[in-house]
Amino acid sequence: MFVDTNVLVMARFVTAPFHYRARNNMNHHDETGESLRISRQVIREYLSTVTREQLWANPLAIEDALKDVEQMAIAFGILEDGPRVMEVFSDLCRAVPVQGKKVHDANIAVTMLFHGEKRLLTFNVRDFRRYGQRIELIDAGARTVLYRIPKSMVKVCSVPGAAPPGSREELHLPRFRGQEADSDVH
Repeated sequence: MFVDTNVLVMARFVTAPFHYRARNNMNHHDETGESLRISRQVIREYLSTVTREQLWANPLAIEDALKDVEQMAIAFGILEDGPRVMEVFSDLCRAVPVQGKKVHDANIAVTMLFHGEKRLLTFNVRDFRRYGQRIELIDAGARTVLYRIPKSMVKVCSVPGAAPPGSREELHLPRFRGQEADSDVH
């Protein structure tokens, strides 16, 4: 399943709206066994978002944001959006007319489709409805828990003020492909 930037950002900041929904949606992944994927575009969008001030959070220092990205590269499969994807991108933009900021959404959709990924976890379901016949939209804002975050992302998502161990919000994170268990995470 492809994870949209907004889910990663919300999961990163405990003060973000829908923080626990983002984390809970991604945490359910362990129970389903479905791989989580992102693209280099998502990484760039993440860096752009977390390094600028938000109403609900101060910006991260670029070094902290880059550490997050290093963890993402380990935790998530990265779908490349190179020249072959660009060929398909043009076809999709003709089939589903887009302009302005919607071009970024089209690039996500075409990257997913090119790599055979059909499911998108996002808080912006409305922005992706135009691709609804091509991809399955998973509403991260829904009340149901959907996916589990890989263990290697726990340091990215664990921030001061997060739920204490033993609370209902505590994450029970899986070991991710070839990753050793972290001694400070249970």
